Amino acid sequence: MILLYLVLAFVIILLPRYIRYKSSTYKAASGIPFFKTVFDKGNYGEFLTYNKLEKLNGYHKLMTNLYIPKTDGSTTEIDLIMISETGVYVFESKNYSGWIFGSESHRNWTQSLPNKQKNKFFNPVWQNKGHISALKEVIGMNNDELFKSYIIFSERCTLKKIKVESNNVKVIKRDHLLKYTKKDLLESAKILHLEKMDTIYENLSQYCLVSASLKQAHINSIKLKNENRIH
Repeated sequence: MILLYLVLAFVIILLPRYIRYKSSTYKAASGIPFFKTVFDKGNYGEFLTYNKLEKLNGYHKLMTNLYIPKTDGSTTEIDLIMISETGVYVFESKNYSGWIFGSESHRNWTQSLPNKQKNKFFNPVWQNKGHISALKEVIGMNNDELFKSYIIFSERCTLKKIKVESNNVKVIKRDHLLKYTKKDLLESAKILHLEKMDTIYENLSQYCLVSASLKQAHINSIKLKNENRIH
């Protein structure tokens, strides 16, 4: 009987997620299967953000899990990109809980959990700035007004003291994503015509759905950089 209850609970929790996943284009865009999506906190956060952006009206292109080459020969991984007439929206997903403290000018931000544990993590605004820098190179468009940086945190967290000064940077929770994105789309000037949007999309498509070996090389590069920071 206990096993039956566990199975029922499992189905009740997973079924709505499966329906949402199957109705989304996330699988085709990312290549990530259902169970690897819902049981990986990072992947699931990206999926939830992607799924919300799918609901936006108007012509736009969504891309996820891009491995963009950098000038030093390594790659940078971008969670999500939306290409629209008003620019290229670059999303960094942080599926964190707890209290979040951070400033655009500080190298590290802090996650404070209910058990009083505190975790430091690299400034996501700087992280996304690096993503945008790499994008400028491969797109061949060095226009700051073209790019909009969105740092998306989980609904499960509380943004306590976040200080951001740059105009094209937003740090928000996922439940406010559509509100801010719609406002940006409505109030920003249209700087890309449809053909240019398609050209950018085709150019960036080569960096999606990459091989397992390239992903592993990216992971190894990050580990090496972290080790060098420690030593």
